[in-house]
Amino acid sequence: MDLVVVPARINGRIHFVPVPRRVVLASGLAGLAAAAVPATTATAESDLADMGSPFEHFAQLRRVIIQTDNLIGSRHVLPALQQNLVCLATRRRAARGADAVELLSLETRYEELAGWFAQDIGDERTAHGHTAKALDASHITGDTDLTAYILGRKAQLAVDTGHPTDALGLATAARRTARPGSRLEVIAVLHEAHAHAVLGESRESHKAYDTALTLLARADSDGVWGSWLDTAYVNTARARSLAALGDYERAAAGFDDAIAMLPPAYRRDRGVYLARAARAHAGTGNNVLAARIGTQAVGIAVETGSARIVHQLDRLDQALAPAASEDGVAEFRASFDRIVLHPA
Repeated sequence: MDLVVVPARINGRIHFVPVPRRVVLASGLAGLAAAAVPATTATAESDLADMGSPFEHFAQLRRVIIQTDNLIGSRHVLPALQQNLVCLATRRRAARGADAVELLSLETRYEELAGWFAQDIGDERTAHGHTAKALDASHITGDTDLTAYILGRKAQLAVDTGHPTDALGLATAARRTARPGSRLEVIAVLHEAHAHAVLGESRESHKAYDTALTLLARADSDGVWGSWLDTAYVNTARARSLAALGDYERAAAGFDDAIAMLPPAYRRDRGVYLARAARAHAGTGNNVLAARIGTQAVGIAVETGSARIVHQLDRLDQALAPAASEDGVAEFRASFDRIVLHPA
């Protein structure tokens, strides 16, 4: 059966559920429906032989997929990534020696990326599966940097799926595995900080963020891991934790700053920040501004199918429910309601 993962309103809350594509199309939600992963088929050996350098081919392809994801969202690129993951695994199994190890390292990165894409579209089962495979493969390659990074990803997945205690343990393991003085150590501490915030541990969370900034100031500047880390990124991460702790004034200011600095190419991330900013503004009582920002995020949610946007908009919808008579609130709630499935 051709299934897609879509947001559905069940007992008043949003859940991401697999639904037959024909049901989604009949409901008028075709624009939001997460793309189904097509059945994979073995790639012909002659095609593999004509590829040239398989490592360079798949490495370049991964970079292109990441750039495309930033613009249009994971639901459009996950099927392509998974198809090429099958091809990469086929080529890796046919290789020997150093070539096999090099391809397995790249395959591990593909698995981790597939897990992130699946998480972004709300397919938690697939996200856990790909991320677990990535962690296993990282141990086979002996790449401790890769292991530390994926442990951090597992921490992120755990906290986002409602298991902050598990996330804290995974983040601690990531920090223990990371090289001291590396940006991977900073990433692990950031995951620790947010897990503490979700657990309501304000002092521990702020202490961890301060530690992350201290570590970042003296962290290695070379290497591929965490090249995007800077003070602004840490402050944006802290804004999310401030919202989790109920400090909506500071959270809203942090997200507003992040939105102002975000490059246009990061379309999906803009939607995530807008939705989080809207929820924070609603927390301060500025419902009119929250509704206006939330309506902008609805449009990007339709474009990208990002579950992270939709989940935050669901929280905003709940927060604004008592203020339905205020300017723009009813319009936001109606626009959001139109993009979710309503099972009979």
